Amino acid sequence: MIPVEEFQERATSWLAEHRHLAPRDYGAICPPELIEPAVRWQQLLYQHGYAGIHWPTEFGGQGLSPAHNAVWQLECAKAGVPAVLNMVGLVLTGGAVQMFGTPEQKQRHLHATLRAEQVWCQLFSEPGAGSDLGGLSTKAERDGDRFIVNGQKVWCSGGRISDWGILMARTNPDAAKHDGISFFLCPMDLPGIEVRPLRQMTGGSEFDEVFFTDVELPAEHLLGPLHGGWNVAMSVLTNERGHIGTAVIGLERRLEQMAAMAEGTELSPTGIQDLTTLYGKGLAYRAMASRQGPSASTAASLLKLGITEMMFAAAVLRTEIAGADAMLADSAAAQGLLSAPGGRIAGGTSQVQRNIIGERLLGLPREPRPSS
Repeated sequence: MIPVEEFQERATSWLAEHRHLAPRDYGAICPPELIEPAVRWQQLLYQHGYAGIHWPTEFGGQGLSPAHNAVWQLECAKAGVPAVLNMVGLVLTGGAVQMFGTPEQKQRHLHATLRAEQVWCQLFSEPGAGSDLGGLSTKAERDGDRFIVNGQKVWCSGGRISDWGILMARTNPDAAKHDGISFFLCPMDLPGIEVRPLRQMTGGSEFDEVFFTDVELPAEHLLGPLHGGWNVAMSVLTNERGHIGTAVIGLERRLEQMAAMAEGTELSPTGIQDLTTLYGKGLAYRAMASRQGPSASTAASLLKLGITEMMFAAAVLRTEIAGADAMLADSAAAQGLLSAPGGRIAGGTSQVQRNIIGERLLGLPREPRPSS
C-alpha cells in the first residue's frame, strides 16, 4: 500500500493540475444547478483513481486506508474542490450497501455510484419527524414481493436530480418507534413518487419535498433486516465522519470572510466591538476543532452550535454594516441574512445540539420524552 505521505503528494500535484475542471467546493450536498459539472468531476476522479479512496477494490475503490481518504479530503478542501459528488451517495449509501447489502445490491450499486451513474438523495426527514427520525410515519406495507409505500418526506437535498434515494419507512406500526423501521434503496422514477421543489424565503429552491402515493417498491430493495433500518442508518451515520482538517479549513475561510466585512467602510465603535467579539469566538472554535480527535464527542455539538450562532450573528452584523443597501433585491448581505436561519436546522438542529451538550457533557437530566 502506498504510504500516506506519498499519496498526499500525488493528490496535491494532481489537484493542482486538474482543479480548473472542478465545480466550486459546495460541501456535502451538490446543488441542483451544479449537478452536470459535479457528475463530470466525479467521473474524472474515478478515471484517475481518486474515487472510493478507502473502498475495497472489489467494489471499484482504491483499497487504501481511512487515513488516505482523510488526506484526500484535506487536500480537496485546500484546493477548493469537492472531494466527492455528494455525501449521500459516496458516504451514506456507499457505506450502508457495503455493510448491509446483498451481493446483488453491491454489484448493482457500488461501482455505478463511484462512476456517478447513480446519483442519490436522502429520504429521511418528514414534516412531523425532522430531527427525531424515530418518529417518522411514512409507511411501507408488505404485499408479497413488494412494499406499498405511502407518506411524505421533506428537506430532501437533490431529490429532483437523483436516480435513487435511501429511504427510511415504518414497516411495523405496532413496534417501539425505533424497532419498526426499515431501510430501502428506492428508485426515484417509480410511479407514485412526486418531487416538488421547496421555495425558500431566499427565492431559491435548494430542497425538495417528496410524496409517496401507493408506490410499489420491490422487496429486493430492502437493505439489511426487515424492521432493522434504525441500526442500518445509525451504523452508517456514526461510522462515516468527515475529516476534522476540512472543518478547520472551512472555519478559517469563514473567519477570512468575517474579517473582510470591515474593509472599505468605517465601522462604529459598537460595530468594531461586535466584529472583534465574533472573530475572537471564531478563533476559539478553530482551536477547539484542532483539538478534536477522530472519534465523535460532544465537542462536535459544541462546534456545531457555536459556529451556527456565530455565523447567524455575523449575517446580522453584515446587514447592519451595509445599512440601507442591504434592502436591495440583489444585496449579498440580505441573501446571507435570509439564508442564516437554515444553519440552525441543517446538520442537526440547535435544539438537538443543546440537548446533547446538556445531557452528555453537563450531566443534566434527560429532557422529558412524550409517551409513544
